[in-house]
Amino acid sequence: MASEALMADVRVHGAQGSSLLAPQLAVSEEEERRGLQLLVRESVYSGAVSALTGGAVLTAVAMHLGASNFTIGLLAAAPFLTQLLQLPTIQLIEVTRGRKRIAVLTSIVGRTMLLGMGISAMLGGAGALFALVLGQFVLCGMSAIGSCAWNSWLRDFIPEARIGRIMADRTVRSASVSLVAGLAAAGVLALTGEGSTARGEAFLGMFAIGCFAGLLSARLVAQIPEPMLPQRNNQVGLGTILREPLRDANFVRLLRFGLSWHFAANFATPFFTVYIVRQLGLSMGLVLVLGAISQVANVATLNTWGGLADKFSNKSVLQFCAPLFIASIAAMVVTSQIGPDPWQIAWLVVLHLLMGATTAGVTLALANIALKLSPKGSATAFVATNAMATALAAGIAPVIGGLLADFFARRRFELIARWNSPDNNWSLPITLSQWDFYFILSALIGLYALHRLSLVSEQGEIDRRAMKDQVLLHARQAVRSVSSVSGLRAGMDLPASLAREIAVRARFLQRYR
Repeated sequence: MASEALMADVRVHGAQGSSLLAPQLAVSEEEERRGLQLLVRESVYSGAVSALTGGAVLTAVAMHLGASNFTIGLLAAAPFLTQLLQLPTIQLIEVTRGRKRIAVLTSIVGRTMLLGMGISAMLGGAGALFALVLGQFVLCGMSAIGSCAWNSWLRDFIPEARIGRIMADRTVRSASVSLVAGLAAAGVLALTGEGSTARGEAFLGMFAIGCFAGLLSARLVAQIPEPMLPQRNNQVGLGTILREPLRDANFVRLLRFGLSWHFAANFATPFFTVYIVRQLGLSMGLVLVLGAISQVANVATLNTWGGLADKFSNKSVLQFCAPLFIASIAAMVVTSQIGPDPWQIAWLVVLHLLMGATTAGVTLALANIALKLSPKGSATAFVATNAMATALAAGIAPVIGGLLADFFARRRFELIARWNSPDNNWSLPITLSQWDFYFILSALIGLYALHRLSLVSEQGEIDRRAMKDQVLLHARQAVRSVSSVSGLRAGMDLPASLAREIAVRARFLQRYR
């Protein structure tokens, strides 16, 4: 077992006089190089865990067990509500000074819960649904504690000039594995009937594989060096630590943007699966395929966003991607207005491509800007405060959404536009019901979030039009060359070629500056 191998590594290093999980006073260049490689490799296993046990798969398990909309919203809220556990974790880090130990042990405990969640999916019944929710909260709670230590650790370990590229590489690897795993999960679910015993067994298999991948992830994390935290002159209380980020006016503006943005994004998106299956009447397999399509767009653009974030700023990437993401959520309303199924599916594919690409930019830039605005040595309080503030909004949003599901289910808005002429008569009916209201409300809140983003300052930022010009410049160059097979290939390879160009320039500057 991966956990046994990990503990064996700990015992061996302990026998040599230094624990594998202990922080280091100094990290050599070779240790840093190897640690960054392990950091990227670890994302492969994390991506497998996420694809096989979270997102649409977790919602599918809940629907398989007969969960209500409120329960589905509660499952979606768990990763965010449990972020409150970062509060005591900040103090724990200050006392123990061992971020790696916290990250590894919580990862082992949390990922082990996946096996129990898989068993509950196979057993069925009200007790199984309770076990699923409980397991999700324990898993997310351990993840929240570990993430507090993990993010602070990465802030001090990854060279600042390489944060964008390293995090982009991690996300590309993770998204690539998620794509393959998501397609495999879709194929398995397509072979099993809804509510059948075979489907429950399929869920058990997915969660068991996810558990094993999670333990392998913890083993790799344990081998990454942890720089030692600087000692504080005096013991500082939790209240003092948390007040430090709140005294930074620019960081507070970032917090306000994060609060409104995460509420907008999580008010509607956790219910996409329910909307597609229950309101549109499409299959669960299609949901997972759409998720895979979104991952393709995510992978294809991540290096581009990472390079642009390093070249200009994270805020510039956010200003370009966030409006497109909000527009995509609002455009989900169109899906229920068109038919038959082939047109609905085509529209969903377009939206998932757009959401996948923009989510890549938003997620990467949000994580990077929080790290960048956090001072070295004090990153724990800044990163944790940001995570907790935004998590509250993101956790409350789906719970409110689940509670309001029945209210919106009994409401319906109809608008019919008619044109009458001697030669032609036509009408355009627009009908909004249940989840359509969610998408519109989510988009309106998102517009307010964009206003809050405009108030955040980051060095090197450029305006949205300039960022658009940078992206379209490379696209136009690729389009001009599409006069042959090789030109077509160059156009399809735009994101990768742009990322390589930026990476080569960055290495040149680092070597000869």
